Amino acid sequence: MRISSLLQCLSQKCWSVTYTHQSICTLKGSTVDISCSYTYPSYHEIKQAFWFTKWSGVEPEDLSSVPGYEGHIEYLGDKESDCTLRITDLRLRDSAGFRFRLVTSGERFSGSPVYLTVTDLQVKMTTSLFSRQVTLTCSTTCTLTDNPTYIWYKNGHKVKEDTSRLDSDYRNTEDSFSCAVKGHGYLHSPAVCVRGQNCWSVTYPHQGVCALKGSTVNISSTYDSGYDTITSSHWFSSKQSSSWKDKLVPEDLTTDPEYAGRVEYVGEKERGHSILRITDLREEDSAEYKFIFNTQTSGWGYSFPGTTLTVTGLQVRIKDPTNIIEGKGLCLFCESICFLQDNHSYIWYKNGQRLIRHETKYLYLKPVSSEDTGRYSCAVENYEYLRSPEEALTVRYGPKVTSVSVSPSGEIVEGSSVTLTCSSDANPPVDKYTWYKKNVTSPKASGQSYSITNIISEDRGEYYCEAENKYGRLNSSSVFVDVQYTTTLFLWVPVMGVGAVLTVGALLVTIYYYMKRRHTGGSDDTADRQSVHPDPNSDMYTSLNMKTRSPEYDTLANVRDFAVTHTGPQIHAEPSDYENLREPPQNLD
Repeated sequence: MRISSLLQCLSQKCWSVTYTHQSICTLKGSTVDISCSYTYPSYHEIKQAFWFTKWSGVEPEDLSSVPGYEGHIEYLGDKESDCTLRITDLRLRDSAGFRFRLVTSGERFSGSPVYLTVTDLQVKMTTSLFSRQVTLTCSTTCTLTDNPTYIWYKNGHKVKEDTSRLDSDYRNTEDSFSCAVKGHGYLHSPAVCVRGQNCWSVTYPHQGVCALKGSTVNISSTYDSGYDTITSSHWFSSKQSSSWKDKLVPEDLTTDPEYAGRVEYVGEKERGHSILRITDLREEDSAEYKFIFNTQTSGWGYSFPGTTLTVTGLQVRIKDPTNIIEGKGLCLFCESICFLQDNHSYIWYKNGQRLIRHETKYLYLKPVSSEDTGRYSCAVENYEYLRSPEEALTVRYGPKVTSVSVSPSGEIVEGSSVTLTCSSDANPPVDKYTWYKKNVTSPKASGQSYSITNIISEDRGEYYCEAENKYGRLNSSSVFVDVQYTTTLFLWVPVMGVGAVLTVGALLVTIYYYMKRRHTGGSDDTADRQSVHPDPNSDMYTSLNMKTRSPEYDTLANVRDFAVTHTGPQIHAEPSDYENLREPPQNLD
């Protein structure tokens, strides 16, 4: 039966979070899936979906980014209807109320808690007063959710699969019993002596050990043979099971070729301690390791669970690496496939260089900027040589440092062509360029380059571009495009002597100073059209036609040819030649 934690329906707008179980009891060291589904109004868009246990401040913190849950929390849900949460390698301190949080484009909604209780196994013993019978109970602090089957061990040998109760006698004072749950055989209870304080037992401080590839690991055990004398002892692994299945006792690990030169036994065997040390760990060393001993009469069984070793490398994980936007917060995880038990300090590297003041397995970039783009890796202190592979971090950002260049860069004259080019730093690259002329509302053009061919004085002004991508837009500073004028002056003058030449020279000087005043904003304005006659009664005259081409500048747009009655040499003068004609030419005849 599915239990709805909270349901709010207003007309067709429904919010709900539904759990398969409202409370869950599970074993320490196991994995649990909190099955969950949700609904929300169809016109909303999902922005965030996460789980939390504590609410402090304005918003609860996503459990996947809370220190202590790294490597334990995995969100299996989606942004449609599934909100299942997986928690691995459960610890007693994980007992809490877990709540699902939904953030949409319009509202925020949280389900009521699912209460999780984490328990371990203990064997409790009841003795009959009238017989040598004892009743053993595999006990937990809560009722396990899935009504499990129990496994019973006697002196390290599997003896029965049954309920949580076992009846036995205690004729043999060396006997010890322990229990486990089927499907979780590695999560066993401590062994309990049927009678007295001394009996056969092997105890492992850690049911699971996580170690770095290439490092060295110590797997510890304590053992007790009661009042019997131990004749031999050694370690073996579950990898060797195929080689000794037809034998009574598994082979010593030190004789296995795969471990040659990498295995040794250390510790105080005479005091009931033994440590298995494996160096230069490899991923294929991941297995279950057990300690066994033999006495003059029998030995400790090999079916009892040992310590499971998991060999892992390090990996940098970036949440949603394809959508890292400048200005937002970002957290990088130095991740392993299992949880390293020791309280390690971590080392972070960017582009091969160590980052200081970052010693946890989290690297927070708040806020992230384009300067954070690079390759990141991590390592555990004292194991710097076991560095993780590099992970590339790419930051997305809108246009910045937008500028305009002009080609050609020199003087721009009427009738020529000019090209303006817009450049901008952006990731992803700018996908839209728009060109504007200052004080003109509508855009002039689009594209990274804007070309003006056969330029005229009306094109004179300030131009700028707008660069845009999906993350923003930015205008460049404006550049001034100045248009210079070229005017060709044709004077057809009959040569009649030095007087005529002086008259032409004076006329050219007058034109030069007139043009200079007009281009520099002089106040001596003249009419659009004027005539200069050196002698009204003379049959020799010069006519100038002046036309203003734009409201900003007057130019010598047209100089009409003039007819003369005399024949003689013709003078062709450019504006640049005005100053050269201040002195009358010599020998014109």
